[in-house]
Amino acid sequence: MKIEETTSAIVSEFENFDDWMDKYNYLIELGKSLPLIDEKYKVEANLIQGCQSRVWLHAEFDGNLIHFTADSDAVITKGIANLLIRSFSGQTPQDILDSSTDFLNDIGLTEHLSPTRSNGMLSMIKQIKMYALAFKTKASMGN
Repeated sequence: MKIEETTSAIVSEFENFDDWMDKYNYLIELGKSLPLIDEKYKVEANLIQGCQSRVWLHAEFDGNLIHFTADSDAVITKGIANLLIRSFSGQTPQDILDSSTDFLNDIGLTEHLSPTRSNGMLSMIKQIKMYALAFKTKASMGN
């Protein structure tokens, strides 16, 4: 599924809720269902800098697609990680680099998160894009 299709589905899911608290609870449920990162990847090198809570993000590149896994010690942050991984995992580096994160505005996330959680979310997005750039560069060099 393309990134735009996934993010459109996410927007539709959040449109089912009128109240932000219901959306917040849904985000918590998404956090509980986040496929967890292998414990061996919960290392300092995979910690996202700029997050108030601890967030680990691991990426693997199969030569064509990037696969992400994550975990956090905060359930809301896990929900955000779930949204980002669902959108960007299994995509090419170029598709990730070309993608928009406007869907986060569309579901009201950027408007309703605390400044610290917003900064953490932006740090996760930045790290996902950095992985995409690094793997694209690596692939272009024939590695």
